[in-house]
Amino acid sequence: MASQRRAAPAPPPPSPPPPRSPPHGRRPRGSPRHMGRSSGGLELAMAVSPGRCPDCPGPERGGDGGALFSVPHLGIAVDERDVLPGALRLMQELRPSWDPAKVKTKLFTDGITNKLVACYTEEGMGDAVLVRVYGRKTELLVDRETELRNFQVLRAHGCAPDLYCAFHNGLCYQFLPGVALGPDHVRDPRIFRLVAQEMAQVHAIHANGSLPKPILWQKLHKYFTLVKMDLSPKVSNPSLQQDMPSLEMLEHELAWMKETLSQLGSPVVLCHNDLLCKNIIYNQARERVHFIDYEYTGYNYQAFDIGNHFNEFAGVKEVDYGLYPSKETQLQWLHSYLQAYKQLTQRDRGGTEVSREELEVLYVQVNKFSLASHFLWACWGLIQDKYSTIDFNFLR
Repeated sequence: MASQRRAAPAPPPPSPPPPRSPPHGRRPRGSPRHMGRSSGGLELAMAVSPGRCPDCPGPERGGDGGALFSVPHLGIAVDERDVLPGALRLMQELRPSWDPAKVKTKLFTDGITNKLVACYTEEGMGDAVLVRVYGRKTELLVDRETELRNFQVLRAHGCAPDLYCAFHNGLCYQFLPGVALGPDHVRDPRIFRLVAQEMAQVHAIHANGSLPKPILWQKLHKYFTLVKMDLSPKVSNPSLQQDMPSLEMLEHELAWMKETLSQLGSPVVLCHNDLLCKNIIYNQARERVHFIDYEYTGYNYQAFDIGNHFNEFAGVKEVDYGLYPSKETQLQWLHSYLQAYKQLTQRDRGGTEVSREELEVLYVQVNKFSLASHFLWACWGLIQDKYSTIDFNFLR
């Protein structure tokens, strides 16, 4: 993820968002995230069997009537150092009717975990297929089978684009027209209400009465263990040695967070867990936002997902924590979220009014869970600094 933080009271609606940008991710608190590797045979198989949709009455039905289909798997690997040849090879399989000489490509560079390229023939990119190539060693950070299942579940509920196929080191999926948001857009009340409502939509995808466990502590311990392995017995980078707390202090902070935050009573829901600005695509014509990149999606504390998003207000490449949302802005955002969430989850019980007390409770939870977001992505950045081939200063 990438981080963004403090926001002043929401300004008037911004001018139309910047030039269209595709679904792509990022990461390093001011960093890059999306990439992958080489080549392979061409057998066509089926990827992970369809996961059960949380709201589904049957093993392959979406809660809104959408089916979870097996995803075709192409036996192709794409060289992350030169993705275009591999992407065009994938198009020969996925779009055999396309004239190879007329296929255009656009390489996106904002991702800090993976590499992303669009392949298309129409001038407006209306038929574009996005090819996402996993970054080097990102399997240390991301469970790819879980990502694929979550992608299917979100698609079944209308919260994700069409997924065309998986290949050895990536995915191909539908291009969503619109613009990737920036820090100015997420502070615009007209847009942040759409973001709050879309997050409520994702959080309302339930697990059929079961009580899923939050993935937060498992992730934090996994990442911190990787950091300890890399940084012990001493840190090789002198500036990092000077700036970074000791491993013992970090371990103490992690234990404190788990004890403190797990007692706040935040509900466990299906979370995106990486909602930086560039992972939100705004379609102005439809007045709708979509979230993209589901590498970190999973059941987690409601307040973590929101607090992590608020951290993202501070930006990625030029981080300014003065942009972290003010309490006034947060309360407006949280009111839109709670109203939508209650409408989606309490349809039969009525009472979707949001009380001041409910708002204050969620406000406190969110700002405490934002601490865990900082800790998680700090560990993530240290790991990426060691393994990633993306040109991004993860250590910074």
